[in-house]
Amino acid sequence: MGGLRELAASFVVPGPAGVAVRDRLRVSAKDAAVLAAVGRFLGSLAAGDLAVRSRQGLTHDGSGWAVRKRELTGRSSARWAGSITKASHDQWALARRGQAAHMAWLRRQIASIEARLARPLGAKADKREALVRGYGSRSEWHAKSRRLHTLKDRLAVVEADWAAGRVRVVRGGKRLARARHHLAAAGLSERAWRERWEAERMFLAADGESGKRFGNETLRVTDTGQVSLKLPAPLAHLANAPHGRYVLDATVRFQHRGQEWRDRITANRAVAYRIHHDTARGRWYLTASWQRAAAPVLPLEAALARGVVGVDMNDDHLAAWHLDAHGNPIGEPQRYFYDLTGSAEHRDAQIRHALSRLLHHTRRCGAAAIAIEDLDFTEGKSREKHGRNKRFRRLISRFPTAKLRARLVSMAAEQDIAVVAVDPAYTSRWGAQHWQKPLTTPRRKISRHDAASIAVGRRALGHPIRRRAAPPHDDQSDRRGHRTVQARPDTRRREETRPHLPGPRTGCAPPGRGAKAGDQGAQHRSGHPAEHGFWQQDSLPLSL
Repeated sequence: MGGLRELAASFVVPGPAGVAVRDRLRVSAKDAAVLAAVGRFLGSLAAGDLAVRSRQGLTHDGSGWAVRKRELTGRSSARWAGSITKASHDQWALARRGQAAHMAWLRRQIASIEARLARPLGAKADKREALVRGYGSRSEWHAKSRRLHTLKDRLAVVEADWAAGRVRVVRGGKRLARARHHLAAAGLSERAWRERWEAERMFLAADGESGKRFGNETLRVTDTGQVSLKLPAPLAHLANAPHGRYVLDATVRFQHRGQEWRDRITANRAVAYRIHHDTARGRWYLTASWQRAAAPVLPLEAALARGVVGVDMNDDHLAAWHLDAHGNPIGEPQRYFYDLTGSAEHRDAQIRHALSRLLHHTRRCGAAAIAIEDLDFTEGKSREKHGRNKRFRRLISRFPTAKLRARLVSMAAEQDIAVVAVDPAYTSRWGAQHWQKPLTTPRRKISRHDAASIAVGRRALGHPIRRRAAPPHDDQSDRRGHRTVQARPDTRRREETRPHLPGPRTGCAPPGRGAKAGDQGAQHRSGHPAEHGFWQQDSLPLSL
């Protein structure tokens, strides 16, 4: 068992730090024309400011930010200039983080290919010696050696950009920009692509400011749902309200978290707004977002005091089972299916529905925590890790681990349910080994995923995954001992399986195999000399 890796400790996932709600804007033709004009004008300013910020690179400082904001103020307004410069800075920082992640991915790929190239052709992997397997053929070895040089060249370019502080950003999205050259594959006409491109490059977003009326002076939404925006100076002639403002005919009404939003704006607390145009549906949407005070993280012991619902994530369903505080499964296993095919909106709706059913089941069980594996497939989608198993690589590529976890954390916080993340190592293997067969009955079939949910829950509770070892049967030579004690959470190597000891578990020799098998006296138990060993009390003498 020396090949097992160190298991990470379980922890309670912190709650969400922000909230975002969205509602449709049923705008008129005039409102849509004004919004499009303002969005395109501010989008051109945002594109120019992002170019200036990218050229500054690592030399950017507070004085440079002030110069950019001053230049934009004369062309729009002070509030729009602040929103644009902040958005440019955030986008540059996001691209910088993506550049660092891409550089780390290239280094991992290079190290993996070099390790496999150093192994002989067809060599098997050895986990004990930390040796990877070799490539299967000479042609594959040659193709990978060429890919190694390509990755090294790409890494050199990325490292040079990183050292110079140079990022590559496309306003509107790099994927949409590439689709311009492949319209048939993207299912778009040139006109549809142009409308979508212009909509994505529009800028209609403003950060809030506490102390101002309704929490935002640039994009203001009143408690009655009236929406108005501050027009830039070149478009002031479009105003239909005092102080260069335009009031939309459409109103909004946030159904989800509407009372929380209303409490914030009536107290003049900051709320950020963003207006977005969906060209495929021909609709306009308004998104409101704000920050929440960081709630204290619930201690792990308090979260698990009433048991836990262990969850095993799969590509088509969530397998869940309720466990009490002692790690015993209660009730029946639950499965919540979803379909990850189709559009992104369909997949998101499927995930929300499955998580809603899971949270309702947790509330009915009386548990206050959900245990889930701390999965992260961002580092393991390549062929170097999973070989020629293209089907499995596609499966983990489409598996929405990050979105599912983010959805679960935000939805569980509204239900006052804690989310406990556990190490995913060996949960499926050990769950099937120790729990699948004992819980299977003629009327209840336990799957490997159901057993894995028990393993996840027991790991969150601090119990070993393996079941209690049953004591031997009572007989004349071996008495039942106290052998059902579980390993304590601080016991070393408690998660490992028991080593297989040769011979019977009770230590009794089978019939005909003992040391005295040839002794005929051993067949007569009452008269056998062994019955008068040192441990047997002799009869008392008659003289006493």
